Amino acid sequence: MRKVDDPATRQRNPRGQGTRLREEIIAGATEILERTGAEESVTLRSVAREIGIAAPSIYAHFPDREAILLAVVDAAFDDLRAALAEAVDPRAEPVARLLAGCRAYVRFAVSRPGRYRVLFGRTRAAGAPELRPGRLDVFQILVDSIAACAAAGGSASTDPFTDAIALWSAMHGTVMLRAAAESFPWPPLEPSTDELVQRLARLT
Repeated sequence: MRKVDDPATRQRNPRGQGTRLREEIIAGATEILERTGAEESVTLRSVAREIGIAAPSIYAHFPDREAILLAVVDAAFDDLRAALAEAVDPRAEPVARLLAGCRAYVRFAVSRPGRYRVLFGRTRAAGAPELRPGRLDVFQILVDSIAACAAAGGSASTDPFTDAIALWSAMHGTVMLRAAAESFPWPPLEPSTDELVQRLARLT
């Protein structure tokens, strides 16, 4: 992400390209999160500095800091969906798809810790929604994947929803613990992820 000390040196977007500035604001806030690991570091001034604009210019696109953070969360969910879609071959058999999706989930979380943390671990402002409409579709992918394994005889699950909750909780706990205790002798990420899937999705 480029940095411009003087906002006046930034080339203005041509008329009609305000959407591009909005995307740059989101990208700038995301970059700050990834670099610092703290949502408190995302302020109107810090975002403006990050992308080289005057802070008041942000108000044309976002009313406040919370609106920027909500947009960052939405973009992070989009990135997670894209990572899962890229990793999973729809032509593969159900167990292979489930394993590939879960590996992609933990890779995303470990490789983009700031972005992942803001998905589920950010400090919400009073009244901010926990999960806005559309965000739970990532969890639904996991439920459907376990159900597909069971239907194909690859899983003994009789309650894909409950088993998906257990598996999601385990994967989330794994990546958060790895981030919090980096010096702990953790086993390799993907084999340990496969073991979680094997047990909690009741693969046969």
